[in-house]
Amino acid sequence: MAVVPSPFKPRKPKDNGQHRGKEQLPVERAIEHCRVIVDGKALPEDFSPAAAQDYVEELGRGFVWVGMREPDSHQMTDLAAEFGIHELIVEDAVVAHQRPKLERYDDQLFIVARSINYRDHDEVDDKRQIISTGEVQMIMGHGFIITIRHAAKLPDLAQVAAGDTQMFALGPAAAAWKVLDILVDRYAEISELLAVEVDELEEMVFTPGSTFEIDRIYMFKREILEMRHAVAPLSAALKAMIANHKDMIPKKIRSYLRDVHDHELLVKDQVSSFDERLSALIDASVAKVTMQQNADMRTISAVVGMWAAPTLVAGIYGMNFDVMPELHWAFGYPMSILLMVLVVAALFLWFKKNKWI
Repeated sequence: MAVVPSPFKPRKPKDNGQHRGKEQLPVERAIEHCRVIVDGKALPEDFSPAAAQDYVEELGRGFVWVGMREPDSHQMTDLAAEFGIHELIVEDAVVAHQRPKLERYDDQLFIVARSINYRDHDEVDDKRQIISTGEVQMIMGHGFIITIRHAAKLPDLAQVAAGDTQMFALGPAAAAWKVLDILVDRYAEISELLAVEVDELEEMVFTPGSTFEIDRIYMFKREILEMRHAVAPLSAALKAMIANHKDMIPKKIRSYLRDVHDHELLVKDQVSSFDERLSALIDASVAKVTMQQNADMRTISAVVGMWAAPTLVAGIYGMNFDVMPELHWAFGYPMSILLMVLVVAALFLWFKKNKWI
């Protein structure tokens, strides 16, 4: 099938000075692989983008799969000229930091999804690195797909194609489905790890007499919120891929995308529940800390009260008056000490009965 070029000419991105004065790197430096998929199988050798298109056009079937890593504006513009990519897609692909979405420009689809990576909180110095996100963009047209990753980790997608030839024989949409499936499966794995962490936090907070760090709860609250922002918007993009664009996405691929969407919705609900549970934990923690502070203040007040009684007795008998009862009594000192002990003992028993100490 011949590649139909887009009628739009790539627009040169605005010069913001980022690459001014720097050597412009060739597009090949940003390309991780450029493979030709024929009858669901990836040919073993790498092609240049132009050679790959020529090969597919001459063969009359198959598609080109280009994988890129963080291209700059010059590299992306060069590749866009080869495949006739819409100018707005070029700009978004370079800027990155897009929310998950699906956009169509004539005969091209631009798909954005977020990748998520999880590291145990004991393994990182900066607690903001527990959950880190990246971005995966896909530009899909008739006869080609370009995957672009920004700070995202993906397996060797060209090798992934060799494991499912029947699906990849359906065209570029199969590659888009596989990328989304890998990302959503990773969402589910991280969701299970976070479930363990949230369970531990709940046990720590609600166990009587336990000590806990409320900062850890706030930390996971912030990280789960970041994951929620990465996962939740993808649902709308998957719905659009399933319901629309039937001329570019075969029926079988749409069926598999429904399965991906189901898994994504499950993760989305789990992350939302984590957020709600952590909010409840924060409220419970604040209440528990307040109760503990009140208990501590009562204990301190009781101790101060017990020390105040002997001080009162000693203060009275320490006054410098010549005429005072028991002042010259032989048993005055031991009786005053005994009085102090009895008063303190009585106060201790009363505070103990009222659970102040």
